[in-house]
Amino acid sequence: MNTRSTLKVLVLILTALIVLGLTFFFFHLKVISEQNVTLVISDTSSGKVYGKWLLEKSGEFAVEFIHSVNQSPVREIFKIDGGVIRPHSVRFSSFGAGMDLGEGLTLSRDGDSFVMSGFDTSFSELNFIVGTVSDHLLFINGETVSLLELCGRNAHITIRIK
Repeated sequence: MNTRSTLKVLVLILTALIVLGLTFFFFHLKVISEQNVTLVISDTSSGKVYGKWLLEKSGEFAVEFIHSVNQSPVREIFKIDGGVIRPHSVRFSSFGAGMDLGEGLTLSRDGDSFVMSGFDTSFSELNFIVGTVSDHLLFINGETVSLLELCGRNAHITIRIK
């Protein structure tokens, strides 16, 4: 084999290695980006972003508020699944208006709390009015965020994932 033929073979091998390397790199980048989603809280009317948090795709977050009738905390726990927000469970300590067991839902006990689960629905976004009676708290990535401090009293907010 002459030098020119050897050089052509080496160029072809090098080109193939570069193509394979770039393919692996972009595939790996796509997999990494699909594993993480961002939870975004914004003003419902203006779209002003109040905060963003990176979550794993199967991540979990919760919103807690004081129930207006029974005056005790209610924590709604959500999970990210397939690009949507799914209610996972609701924790509360006493029954009140709107705290009844819906069709298909189960009720269990965890210490002093009731846990309602079995929800079969999903949302592209969640809407809240913050702190009308008391604060709303966001529990995310081991952090507790006061939505009253972040967004202001009576702020109409939208929670979505990107």
